[in-house]
Amino acid sequence: MKKQTAALIAAALMAAGAAHAEVKVGFSGVLSGPMAALGQDQYDGFMLAVEQLGGQLGGQPVTVLREDDQLKPDVGAQIVQKFIERDKVDAIVGLGFSNVLMAETRRIKDSGVVALSTNAGPAPIAGKGCMANLFVMGWQNDGMSEAMGKYAKEQGYKNVYLMTSNYQAGKDKLAGFKRFYGGTIQNEVYTPLGQLDYAAEIAAVQSAKPDALFVFYPGGVGVNFVRQLNQAGLMGKLPFLSESLIDSNSLAALKQQAIGSVYGTPWAPVLDNPQNKKFVSGYEAKYKRPPTEYAVAAYDAAYLLDAAITKLGGKVSNKKAFAAAVKEAGSKFPTARGKFAFNTNNMPIQHYYAYEIVKNGDGVGYKQLSQVLTDHKDAYAAECKM
Repeated sequence: MKKQTAALIAAALMAAGAAHAEVKVGFSGVLSGPMAALGQDQYDGFMLAVEQLGGQLGGQPVTVLREDDQLKPDVGAQIVQKFIERDKVDAIVGLGFSNVLMAETRRIKDSGVVALSTNAGPAPIAGKGCMANLFVMGWQNDGMSEAMGKYAKEQGYKNVYLMTSNYQAGKDKLAGFKRFYGGTIQNEVYTPLGQLDYAAEIAAVQSAKPDALFVFYPGGVGVNFVRQLNQAGLMGKLPFLSESLIDSNSLAALKQQAIGSVYGTPWAPVLDNPQNKKFVSGYEAKYKRPPTEYAVAAYDAAYLLDAAITKLGGKVSNKKAFAAAVKEAGSKFPTARGKFAFNTNNMPIQHYYAYEIVKNGDGVGYKQLSQVLTDHKDAYAAECKM
């Protein structure tokens, strides 16, 4: 009887332990330097969702480990290795810029650990390099640029001048724009990653006299570019199209200097759905600043993990089953974007919009011009043999 009682107690303790098994998540992103705001927004968005979910994912207590990749591919790869081998995380979130993510993919694939990119969606992992355990929560890199390419075509711009930083994401962005534009590309300029002075390049734009200018310059680089465009007298005269440049961080710095900018995005603070209202109000209350598209991708990532872990009853040790649950939950979790799903290559299927920055009293606001792309799928899925 004593042995039977002891066995029952042990079983009960094991069941209780299983019911309260800790979920461990590793967050990696750029948290220092001129691009630090983008990584901080992702971390803050993820942690807001965890707080709203009662400090749990799928009913299990969650621990989030945070690391700064410094926008360096080798550092990012070392962090992912640490998360996998030493910290034994159940999932990795963030994963940095495209150049950093590309350095991390081999370790992610070999480990089988569920990984959710909340910023980068480079073309190589959308196509032949796709993998079952890597999911892109933000956008395939080309998506927002494809929306702007289509918008430029719809506006009747006959020739467009293109500019971006010279790295994987920049190349993807311009490729996306050209794919949906179809008009004349007057020039295609790639500047060094992190360049801050664009006087010479802007002078070249003035001389070229294009119908419109499209750029991809996120973070502090984009703020500098728009300020210099204003100084040159081009803002308000030359149609200015962008993606990943206009967000609450850049608007806080630019204010009315950004008026007239048109940008492509899968999300905006004014999107009218219950989850987005919950997200925006919660983010502003907690962090005392408006959220960005980087924050919303990570916020959605937490709710997706919550849905997948709930489906598994909290049991995430089977990596293949966990990845399959994430894939299935992709079209069912509450998203601030209103609608979301994963394509066959684990890239997002979502709407893309064109927004304009307009004057709003003494400040600025967002005006939705159109829903440019509906349930948009990326161009690389057919190459994915997953």
